[in-house]
Amino acid sequence: MSEVRFRYGPQNMKKSEYLLRSFINAAGVFVYVALIAWLGFNSKTIFGEAPSFIAPLFMLLLFVVSACITGLLVLGKPILMYLNNQRREAIVLFSVTLSWLVLFLAIIATALALR
Repeated sequence: MSEVRFRYGPQNMKKSEYLLRSFINAAGVFVYVALIAWLGFNSKTIFGEAPSFIAPLFMLLLFVVSACITGLLVLGKPILMYLNNQRREAIVLFSVTLSWLVLFLAIIATALALR
């Protein structure tokens, strides 16, 4: 049985490669968000009481950096594929990555509901 491949572009990917790449990207976002959540949860223990100006500055800069990192993990490869005229593949990769993130969110919401 032959593997199904998308027909566009010089670097065709198998469906299993889309699943794996999108899972790795979504897992990277999950791990990064978990680390930032842990940092936020333990910030008083780690940093102590921060001066009034430093804490909001740190949080806003962390927000901007986090948006860049998660944006790169979710959108980086799909944008490159889209710009290389692999539009269908780019949309599929983005959609599957987003689906993994929604699945992770549903698992966490279920775990919270069952507590």
